[in-house]
Amino acid sequence: MMLVCRLLSSLFIAISVITLAPTLEAQTLRANERAGAIQPRVKNQDSGKKKPAQSAAKKSGSSTRGFAEKPARKDVKRGGPSMLNKKKTLAAAAAGAAAAGAASSASQASSASQSAAASGQSADAPVARPSNGQKLGLHATDDPLDLRSSVAYVMNSDSGKVMFEKNADVVLPIASISKLMTSMVVIDAQQDLHQVLEITKDDIDSEKGTHSRLRVGTRLSRAELLHLALMSSENRAASALGRNYPGGLQAFVSAMNAKSRMLGMADTRFVEPTGLSSRNVSTARDLARMVQAAGDYPLIRQYSTSPGLHVGSGKSTLAYRNTNRLTHNPKWDIELQKTGYISEAGNCLVMQVRIEGKAMVMVLLDAKQKLARFADAQRLRHWIELKYS
Repeated sequence: MMLVCRLLSSLFIAISVITLAPTLEAQTLRANERAGAIQPRVKNQDSGKKKPAQSAAKKSGSSTRGFAEKPARKDVKRGGPSMLNKKKTLAAAAAGAAAAGAASSASQASSASQSAAASGQSADAPVARPSNGQKLGLHATDDPLDLRSSVAYVMNSDSGKVMFEKNADVVLPIASISKLMTSMVVIDAQQDLHQVLEITKDDIDSEKGTHSRLRVGTRLSRAELLHLALMSSENRAASALGRNYPGGLQAFVSAMNAKSRMLGMADTRFVEPTGLSSRNVSTARDLARMVQAAGDYPLIRQYSTSPGLHVGSGKSTLAYRNTNRLTHNPKWDIELQKTGYISEAGNCLVMQVRIEGKAMVMVLLDAKQKLARFADAQRLRHWIELKYS
């Protein structure tokens, strides 16, 4: 009986195996197909080799264009970068773009500055006001010496012979050349040169707003004020001299005009003693007469050619120098001089000098640059030396 049961059990198992075999085979095939479809990628033969590092130039190039760097791996989660990383990325991109914009603006500004420097102008420098001579086109006048002054006049002081002239009869503002007439009027009045005068608010320049080292309340002698007016073209000094004239400033200006008429200066007119007003006008020919006349005053010759002066101002001492650089040059024999400048007059210079033993009066008006008048004087001197050699 036991044997029959075992045989039946074996038969049942065999039938089950035969029945289930096709199903198992089909499942195995499907499993193999799925396994074949999910094959792992095979790396290149070169994939084991390290890639060359990016060049520093490439890295720096990408950052200067305003792009953010790739976020660190630890900030990346499944499903994309975290919100924190997105904010950081956007902030970095904005900062990079701003830096690029600033660099571009700086580059443009630098280019503009270089352009201005190449043309000899400052980017913020204001445009200089043209002088009256420039407005009249006097600088277009040719001359054999190619002078930078639009007006020039040279005369032999002893014989009266005109050696050189250029636009000599054009009426122009004369700036501080006016102080030569101021000085003659003061000396003619025979006022006490040792009398102490005080600088007041009335001496402050309301015409041009120029600065002065002589503060209100400064007390100096008339001689010191005369010295500063001639040597350093000190405007408050000249104003104080005119204000302390007998009869006041109006009487002083009248005396200036009377003196000019007496000297035959037909095209000359004064309205104040400093030369700050553009209504103080004359011609080069008239100014040569005034220089000749001023040369007869020893004090004017001495003060105008003095190299420097120290004056007391309260608790301090002020040091002044001559405004004419040629007075410091031993090669020049200057007997009298005066410089001047306002925008309407340009840079001016008058002198009485000795050249080849002869007294010469030089008048130079309306030079565009400060040093051009001195260079013109050198040219004229050299030309006269050649003429008499």
